[in-house]
Parts: sequence; C-alpha cells; structure tokens
Amino acid sequence: MEISQEQKQQIEEIISDLECPKDFECYKSGFAHVGKAKDAGIESLLECSEENPEMCTFSLPFGYAYLCECPLRYYIAKTLGI
Repeated sequence: MEISQEQKQQIEEIISDLECPKDFECYKSGFAHVGKAKDAGIESLLECSEENPEMCTFSLPFGYAYLCECPLRYYIAKTLGI
C-alpha cells in the first residue's frame, strides 16, 4: 500500500515513542500483517479481534472483549482504513 510522505512522517513519529514486541511488523510489512481490529467507538482505542488478544502488550480487557491501545494500530485504522 502506498502512503504519502506526510503519513510516513506521522507513522515515524508514533514509532519513535513506542516499544513494540513485534518490531512494528504491521508497518514494516507494508501493512500486510496488521492485527485484526475494528472501531470501538472510543477515542484512541479499537476493539481487538485477534485470536489471543490477552497475549498482546497493547490489549486492555474490557468486559468480554479486549481493546487495543496501540497508537500505531489506531492511526492505521483511522487514517488508512485498514
């Protein structure tokens, strides 16, 4: 997927403030390996749809679901629609 220079700069800024146990595979793979998530209707959070969300350091248990707190994943979902 092609992204603009501005989007790339925003992603690089987000990455500079994060530690990712998967070494930013979602971004480095050209967004081919992005975790499954959908809009949770909550600012800066997504609903995680991965098989084992409790294994992710960015997951937050919320009732019977898990929310994704990863700022990069949120940016990808909201800006790129992935």
